[in-house]
Amino acid sequence: MQQEGRAAFHVGTIEATQGRDSHYVAFCFTAGAQLSRSNVSTFLGGAGCGTTVNGLTMLDGTQHGDVQTRIEHAEPNCFSREVFKSVLDGRSHGVFNGKVYVRPIAQQTDGKQTNNTLLLSPTAQIDAKPQLEIFADDVKCTHGATVGQIDRTALFYMKSRGVDADTARRLLTYAFAAEVLEMIENETVREQLERAALHRFTELATVAG
Repeated sequence: MQQEGRAAFHVGTIEATQGRDSHYVAFCFTAGAQLSRSNVSTFLGGAGCGTTVNGLTMLDGTQHGDVQTRIEHAEPNCFSREVFKSVLDGRSHGVFNGKVYVRPIAQQTDGKQTNNTLLLSPTAQIDAKPQLEIFADDVKCTHGATVGQIDRTALFYMKSRGVDADTARRLLTYAFAAEVLEMIENETVREQLERAALHRFTELATVAG
């Protein structure tokens, strides 16, 4: 959970090595620092193990946030799940580089990777690079990335029901982020990050206004 001051520079690395039938779960929340980079990697080194690596990045102003992930399948019958979302405003710049690597021995791998970005400003940028490197033939792996703005139809609908533009924008933005936050199983952590996200969206709306 990275919420450092706007003048900070942050570089962090998490590495995990997994044994048989283990399940590694990680969540990367990035909202602070002027320049940040988070590296998350896991090595699935035992048959039957799995990993779930998700994250949410929220930036505005001139912030730069870089997220790099690597999931290496090195044994058969393993699974991986990865969902990363970004909400970018102002002239912020987000980066997502996620690699799923499947070794020849890692047959019957089941991997899914998703990266979605919401741009709240025409000057915000995202560099998205989801990657699959597969050297086994009996696998089920998918990946995808989307970049877009707030749904104008949904925004119009809410405004037509009496919701002011700023509130509608915050609600739609939070709904976009909440999808990945709801995946956190630990209730205490989930509620804390939901509060942090709500505070950040209120802050963004105040700055934009």
